[in-house]
Amino acid sequence: MSPDEAAAYLAEIAYHLRGKEDQHRARAFSKVAASLLRDRPDLEALNRAGKLESLPGVGAGIAKVLRELVSENHSAYLERLREESGEPAAVPAQLTPLVEQGYQGDLHCHTDWSDGGATVLEMALAAQARGYRYLGITDHSPRITVVNGLGPDRLAAQRRVIDEAQQRLGDGFTIFQGIEVDILPDGTLDLDDDTLAGLDLVIASPHLQLRMEPSQMTERMLQAVEHPHVDVIGHPTGRRPGSRAGATYDFDKVFATAASNGVLLEMDCDPARMDLSPELARQALALGCRFALDSDAHYVDQFVYVDLALWMTRKAGIPTEHIVNWLPAAGVRKEFE
Repeated sequence: MSPDEAAAYLAEIAYHLRGKEDQHRARAFSKVAASLLRDRPDLEALNRAGKLESLPGVGAGIAKVLRELVSENHSAYLERLREESGEPAAVPAQLTPLVEQGYQGDLHCHTDWSDGGATVLEMALAAQARGYRYLGITDHSPRITVVNGLGPDRLAAQRRVIDEAQQRLGDGFTIFQGIEVDILPDGTLDLDDDTLAGLDLVIASPHLQLRMEPSQMTERMLQAVEHPHVDVIGHPTGRRPGSRAGATYDFDKVFATAASNGVLLEMDCDPARMDLSPELARQALALGCRFALDSDAHYVDQFVYVDLALWMTRKAGIPTEHIVNWLPAAGVRKEFE
């Protein structure tokens, strides 16, 4: 059992625990899964020595799961959680490194220009170190003031910083300047068309008033997917499993319209979101949708979220040719023209 495979099991356990509103244990499993991917410990050797609990964040409960994974290559605990949620048994996808599978870059991250914890250059260097060929810098728009969002003037200033970082990184890596723009309650966007037109990438996301009546929410989301400058719908329900159910609307109608307009749906891999869920992603795939698989990272160590959520694409049955992140930078640019 490799650290990558064990991380996939732990990440899925965390997903089910969030659905059961066991947030403390969900966070514990997510943190250990991330540390396995980052540190890549020798689980076999630690198990033989009886030292699995020496790993950061691993207590008796997680150690028991890890021992079973290492010794028997399965988790009875995960199987029980799947059964309780009405899901069929399944083995998570083996997590070979993302770039070896063809994943080229992450299109949704935040920097210290809004509510992130690292600079543009630091985030880009971290993405490059993971073997990525590009990164989308998509800080927030101004509507939610607590996240220090960017209006036209600050976006222009950020463009200069991105250009400087691009020069330092050279031609082998591309930084796309984008925005995560709020979908306002009336369906309009939080920035004007001229500002959006000047960006490489526009992710439109619902953040506020997610409990709108479903027919109103449907019209709100339809306006977003029909907007000429929107490339991606970010975390399309706004859900946070275990703490917030997210918006309800006519998913078939919105997904079909997104497909016909060439607007991608995001599978946000932040463990606190997992949005679109595998279930809704499968529904969207059947309607012809394509996807962006992104970390929504707010710091350099959160790029690992994509690794932790790859099991979701397998569960949803999404082939990589339906996920934009497997395109090279030139293909991504053409996708968003």
